[in-house]
Amino acid sequence: MRLIGRATAACLLLFALAYGLVATAIDYAFASDPLGPRVFPLGLAAMLALLSVWYFFSPGPAEGYPSGRLLLRVLGIPLVMLAAVALFEPAGFLVSTFVLTFGTALIFGAPPFKALLGAVGQAVLWWFVFSYVLEVYLPAGALFGH
Repeated sequence: MRLIGRATAACLLLFALAYGLVATAIDYAFASDPLGPRVFPLGLAAMLALLSVWYFFSPGPAEGYPSGRLLLRVLGIPLVMLAAVALFEPAGFLVSTFVLTFGTALIFGAPPFKALLGAVGQAVLWWFVFSYVLEVYLPAGALFGH
């Protein structure tokens, strides 16, 4: 079982390195902010790298790989996230957020009607917060003419 922990730590370290590499490519004007937008993602990458190295050398007990329905749930979350990201530009923020929250609720066992209500509520709530409270532009989506 320690091998599972070390394999996970190695994957997390690779992810941290890739994330840090992408973060270094963020351009910014020095005059606007001396730290710039790179600091936060680089800090996250460094923290994840340090923790993954620590976990690699002292993994502790780990559970086995999931199988059956649990494996479907574990794989379902990244698939729902990828679907939401793929829909963001063509379908817009509301549809993308709806798909993400509805799919996640179903994966975690919510009844379909409650998942539907929750997803609509979350999509509208976060659209309102970003659009009106934070005044962030959110795309309506190419499918809707924006």
